[in-house]
Amino acid sequence: TMAQSKALLVLENFIGGRFVPCSSYIDSYNPSTGDVYCKVPDSGKEEVEAAVKAAKAAFPIWSSKSPLERSQILNKLADLIEHDLEAFAEAESKDQGKTITFARTVDIPRAVYNFRFFASSILHHTTKCTEMAAAGCVHYTFRTPVGVAGLISPWNLPLYLLTWKIAPAIACGNTVIAKPSEMTSVTAWMMCRLLEKAGIPPGVVNVVFGRGSKAGEALVCHPDVPLISFTGSTLTAQCITEKSAPHCKRLSLELGGKNPAIIFDDADLTQCIPTTLRSSFANQGEICLCTSRIFVQRGIYSEFLKNFVAEAKKLKVGNPSDTTVNVGALISKEHLEKVKNYVKKAQAEGASILCGEGVDSLSLPTGNQKGYFMLPTVIAEVKDESCCMQEEIFGPVTCVVPFDTEEEVIERANSVKYGLAATVWSSNVGRVHRVAQKLQSGLVWTNCWLVRDLNLPFGGMKASGIGREGAKDSYEFFTEVKTITIKH
Repeated sequence: TMAQSKALLVLENFIGGRFVPCSSYIDSYNPSTGDVYCKVPDSGKEEVEAAVKAAKAAFPIWSSKSPLERSQILNKLADLIEHDLEAFAEAESKDQGKTITFARTVDIPRAVYNFRFFASSILHHTTKCTEMAAAGCVHYTFRTPVGVAGLISPWNLPLYLLTWKIAPAIACGNTVIAKPSEMTSVTAWMMCRLLEKAGIPPGVVNVVFGRGSKAGEALVCHPDVPLISFTGSTLTAQCITEKSAPHCKRLSLELGGKNPAIIFDDADLTQCIPTTLRSSFANQGEICLCTSRIFVQRGIYSEFLKNFVAEAKKLKVGNPSDTTVNVGALISKEHLEKVKNYVKKAQAEGASILCGEGVDSLSLPTGNQKGYFMLPTVIAEVKDESCCMQEEIFGPVTCVVPFDTEEEVIERANSVKYGLAATVWSSNVGRVHRVAQKLQSGLVWTNCWLVRDLNLPFGGMKASGIGREGAKDSYEFFTEVKTITIKH
């Protein structure tokens, strides 16, 4: 109805410091109700072209500011987002389906911290200098921003992962064009409303909304965008690599994971079970770092399984705005179907579904009957070759299998195409180091999960991506280095 469409939130692109309406729009759904919640610009070449113009025009002014000036502006933006933390958290929860608790305690605080962290780290980088006395020469390195950065972020942690790119890019003096996921664009649009107040000059941060196949492609193919930072699926990354190749762009790709947890029989289960529950089902399992293959040493396998399933059954699924809920809605109808199909495939292969999908009944509040919900699901007796053990499911589904020896479990953990994160549970310190060093994984957590120091490199091996992000790594990615030699 007319009245209904009037009430919808209509987003606009943010180009050159102004909100610009678009000629056509995409429907974005509220995953917890199944209703259309807002209209997102369906941008393409024209909008990207306008954003590139604005970003190029703003580059000389922004790049010539001192790191300290940029740092102060980033800190101001962090304060403004923090001041509106509750509004941002509510919008993120409604738009993405995640619980209000997760948005309040993880997503938005981390987005704020991303700006503060890079505002600080940009002040502490040093360059190198060497001397050649015999030749009477001194050499030193000099770093300059690259130019216009194209930043493409996903739908699972919308503002958190967008700011993880914007903050280092602009801290280093680049100007940016960001393309958030068309499914979760609201918090990016809200952030745009704060940029001027923070003191960010027009054109430094441009946000173009739309689909990957249209807006994303226009950005990746633009000859004046020398750098692309992308977080999302391996499939999309292949496409980005091919389309950016003719322009020799520099790429940072943070892709999927099929992350193992390896639980030895000397693990402290009082710590291990609650943490592994979190690492399997946090944010509905929609985090690239979530655990989806749990290897348990045979001696404690049945005890672990019994306790783990009992705890999984206690998790409350329902309206994300209810603070007692642990698991919210999945991002879309299509994604929910995809995740459920993995469970069906496992069943067809003879695996046991111990709880969740198809086993337990899901009862939802009245307003959430049409939402995209799914119970936390635990699968056992599944073969390593199964698609459920090989492919990224990206939902509240995890597989638990037994193992016997350390050598065996390392080989099995490494037998997938991905290599993003792994967790190891053991109280034997020698074993912890041995196993961590042999796993093909960019990150290994032992006796914990998702404890991050942003100073240190973040990223994956194999099909999980190219490049690393962190204080030093992001700085190196978002700047060009030159070596200068002076004969005196």
